Order: sequence, then structure tokens, then C-alpha cells
Amino acid sequence: MSPSSRAAKRGNGDGDAVSARGRGLRPREIRDATVIRFAGDSGDGIQLTGSQFAMESALAGSDIATLPDYPAEIRAPAGTTYGVSAFQVHFGSTDIKTAGDELDVLVAFNPAALKVNVQDLRIGGMVIADESSFTDRNLRKADYESSPLDDDTLAPYQLIKLDITRLTEEAVKAFGVSAKEARRSRNLWALGLMLWMYGRDRKATVEWLSQKFAKQPDVKNANIAALNAGHAFGETAEMPSDVVGYTIAPADVAPGLYRTVTGTEATAWGLLAGVRAAGLGRLVFGSYPITPASPLLHSMARLADYGVVTFQAEDEIAAICSAIGASYGGALGVTSSSGAGVALKTEALGLAVGAEIPLVIVNAQRAGPSTGMPTKTEQADLLQALHGRHGDAPLAVIAANSPSDCFEVAMEAVRLATRYMTPVIMLSDAYLANAAEPWAIPDMNELPVFPVEFRGDPEGFHPFLRNSETLARPWVRPGTPGLEHRLGGLERSHETGNISYDPENHARMTEMRAAKIAGIANDIPLQAVEIGREGSALAVVGWGSTYGPIYQGVRRARDEGSDVSHIHLRYLSPFPRNLGDLLKSFDRILVPEMNAGQLVHLLRSEYILPAEGLNKVRGQPFKIAEIVEAIRTRLGE
Repeated sequence: MSPSSRAAKRGNGDGDAVSARGRGLRPREIRDATVIRFAGDSGDGIQLTGSQFAMESALAGSDIATLPDYPAEIRAPAGTTYGVSAFQVHFGSTDIKTAGDELDVLVAFNPAALKVNVQDLRIGGMVIADESSFTDRNLRKADYESSPLDDDTLAPYQLIKLDITRLTEEAVKAFGVSAKEARRSRNLWALGLMLWMYGRDRKATVEWLSQKFAKQPDVKNANIAALNAGHAFGETAEMPSDVVGYTIAPADVAPGLYRTVTGTEATAWGLLAGVRAAGLGRLVFGSYPITPASPLLHSMARLADYGVVTFQAEDEIAAICSAIGASYGGALGVTSSSGAGVALKTEALGLAVGAEIPLVIVNAQRAGPSTGMPTKTEQADLLQALHGRHGDAPLAVIAANSPSDCFEVAMEAVRLATRYMTPVIMLSDAYLANAAEPWAIPDMNELPVFPVEFRGDPEGFHPFLRNSETLARPWVRPGTPGLEHRLGGLERSHETGNISYDPENHARMTEMRAAKIAGIANDIPLQAVEIGREGSALAVVGWGSTYGPIYQGVRRARDEGSDVSHIHLRYLSPFPRNLGDLLKSFDRILVPEMNAGQLVHLLRSEYILPAEGLNKVRGQPFKIAEIVEAIRTRLGE
């Protein structure tokens, strides 16, 4: 069972595992929250280690947020800095909304992992290093002139040198696995140690290993032995005398059934829930693999038993055209990509706008342009989503703000697409797609419904008759008697639906398509203030995955006495109808974005506001400290 497929009751923390561990040994320190990062080669099982630790923390009742960080190369040379894979886990008893700023613990499996990640470790933080990997050859690959484990490079930190490789080999030698398999188990030895250090159980990980390697009993037993050996190493007080275990109480969350969920999984389930809410029998997902959107194709493929058809196309154009054809046929067509792939879909997207076909496009943004940094996160496709098409081709654009929020936003994308007969772009990004957090599983019977009405009456029908409220054209299943029709890319007559080159008609149809999208503003919530009050000295305005850092940054600044508020946008086209008046009530506006300044440009042009940008284009999420410092600077504090 994968880490994200575990579910647990939350609200009453189980302290048995914590209280039992370390009994009679050195006392544990109590902490509210901790940030851990595992780092090593891409073949060291880093993502598995981090996700299993996150799962065990979630099952222990902690609130969590994760940040997987993959190398762009499929298999970079071992030991090099550009082949480093990392997984960060922020967990605690407090309200966790980001993957954390500074690291408390860095587990480094080789010199390159240390080199790339140590700058994120707080002064006084802990480095746990596998000293057997710090060979002369690996040190040269990481551009170290001498071993940082033996000089003063790590003097600002608490260094724990362990021969993890040797200890792992000793733990698994009874099972007859190869030297290579033994070495591959060292990530589980390190996981066992960290589970001990933070009072976490091993049961779920043992169950997962038992299922994953059920047909390879020697490998299964070796991995479990490595996990137990790492745990026992800490439990039997073999750690240095100044290293203690830690206790983190369960988070205070509402009781219910929770599970860890990535943004990718939440998006898949939200799309399916939206199709069910619309009363449609089938979702057709046409996609072409591209980082970081590919996992959504994998998730959708696992939903075949629920009426989901997946099609891995030969290219991006075929992928979106298959989805358009599915929607024309009465299913909901969905496609996904990242910015570069969305660019290739653009011509067909114009067809969907002109033919007024319901369609959902999920854009998992990454750092660009072109191939850019394909495994790093960015928010640079906003202007592409709003304006990146030929002709005047408006459509709806919405953005998720957290991994779990992807569920609601995906449902809303389906609602808008089917109600307004329009393509809807859902903006996610690499961070949201891959990160995980606890999600309260909703009661499916309490989810909203928005059933689709297919046209069945042939009286007076033509394809562009419009609903007086939504301006949407009718949706007709092909083959409905008396409602035979054709759609295409050529302009259509407003009066008959026939092909028309009349200039007045083209102007009217262009205005009508724009009015339909603008009218969505009457069908979405008014913009609210997340934290603070309307009319404060400063509003920090964000969209998408900047939500966590902005929320925590504004909250911290307000605790220090700053007159600042947080506004976060879900609806980007159209904007909520009260947004302009709301923003004008503030003295100053700050817009943090992981791009060179796109939303700030839109707000300035739309509302003639002196908004200021705070831009970060490093392929990494904002830190809370960066938001707090920007607030202090703008308020002169």
C-alpha cells in the first residue's frame, strides 16, 4: 500500500508508541514542529524514505507538509550534485501550511547531497551523514577539497557521523541478499533511526514492505531488518550522548477520517467527483507525458473502474483533440500538461473556445521557458493561461492553493466547464502536484451536485442557441433524433449556427463569447480576506501555491503587531466581481509570485492600482521569512 493510500482516524492522538519508546533511557525533548530533509542520489530511495516518514507522522496525528525535489536528469552520474534527490517533511502539532523554511535535520547519504542542501540547515541543526560514502572519489565529484566531516565546514551544526552502509550490511547479511541489495536498504536503516528519534511507529512501513516485496521474501526481510536495525540503534542508546529523541504531540484537528494526499491524487479524485456531480457517465482523459504532469495520467489510469478512460496520445495535439472529441460526444474531456505542452495544445484550445466545447485543461506549471528546469516549481504560466491563444479566445482560469485544495478546484473546473460550455484551465504547479498533506475525506453524499442537461427537444434547435442566464450553447449528444449538427473551427452564425463570414456576426459572436466568461463572475463567491481586515495598511495578495507561505507570513507579522492582511485568489478569469473595490480599500498592495510579475501586472492594468511585486524565480517555493521581511520593509518596520 502506498504512503498516500493510508487512511486514519484523526483527532485523538495515540501516544502509546511515543511513551513506550525511550522508556528508561535519556529523556525526550518536546517540540512543536520539525523540518527534516532526506537527500542522496536519485537511486538511493530518497522519495520512498521521505514519503514513508511522512505517512508514519500523519498516522501519529501530526499535521504535515512535504516537498519532494527531483533531479531533472533521468539518471545523472552517481555522486554528482546535479543528481541529488531530496524529500523534505515539515510535521508537528501546530498548523502546518508549508514544507518549512530552515531544516532542523539533514540526512545526507553522500557528499553531493550535503553540498547541495546544507545551506538550508539552520545554525545548530543536525547533520546525519553516511560517512562510508565520503570517499575521495565522491568528495571530488561534489567539489570538496577535503572531507567536510573532518574539518570545520560543519562547525555551525551538530554533526553525527554514522557508517550507515556498514551497519545496514550487518543488519541484512543473514538474508543472503547481494551486496547491491544490501546497500539499497540503507535508506530504510536511516528511516528507522529517524522514526525512533521522533517517536514514530514502524507498523505501516513494515506492512507496506511486506506487500511490495511479497514475492521476494529475502528482499522483504532484509528491508524490514534494516528498518528495525536503524530504530534499534537509537533505541539502545548507541547515539552520541548529546543526541536525544523528541516528542511531538498530535495536532489539534477536527476528528474524522484523514489520509495523506498529493495534489496529483486530489486533482484526479476531484475531476472524477465533478463528473459524478454533473451526472456524466464517462470522463475521457487524453494526455501526453511531460514532467510534472505525467503522474496525473497515472492516477487517472487507476480509475478505470469508475468510468474513466485514459488515452496516452502520440503528442500534445492528439491528446487535447481526443478530449475535445470526447466532450463533443457527451463525455467530459480532460487533458493535462505543463507550460511547454500547453503551448502545443493552443491551436486546438482555440477550437474548443470557438466551438464552445466543455473541456478541462490541467496545467502543472514548472520552471521555464522551454524545457527550463522541468522538475522545479514556478507560477509563470498565468499570462499564457489567460491570453496565450490566437484571436480573442477567452476562457475560465482557476488555481488551487494546496495539495488538498486541488480536489475542490478540480470539481469547480468541471462545474464551470459544463455549465458554461467552455474550456477551463486549472493551474497547479510542480510543488502542488508532488507535495502531500493530510486531507479530511469528505462525505460523498454531501458534495455539491450540478447535473448537466443535454438538449433533447428538436423544436427551434441550432447549435448556438444560448441560455439566457449563462449564455451557454446547448450540449447535444450526437445521434439524438432531430438534433443532428456539426461543429468546427469556422465562425458560426449567431442566428442559425451555420458557417458565417459576416463581419457583424463575427463581432457579435466574439462579444458573446467574452460576455459568457465575464458572466461567470456572477456565479462565483465574492473575494474574501483570509487573515486580517478590509482596509488595512497592507494587503498581501497571492494565488496558487504561494498560499501557505503568505498565510503564515501574514499571521506571524500580525502577531508582531503589523497591520497587514492576506487575500488569495482562486478565480483568475474572471476575477471575483468585488475584487477591485476590495483592493482599493488598502493603502498598499504586495503581490508575491513565483514568476517575474504576472498577477501584479494584471491587477495594475485591470484596476489601476499601485501594486508592488515580490518575485521569486528560483524553482523553489517562497519561505515564510521572505514574506515577513517583505511585509516589514513595505510597512517601514
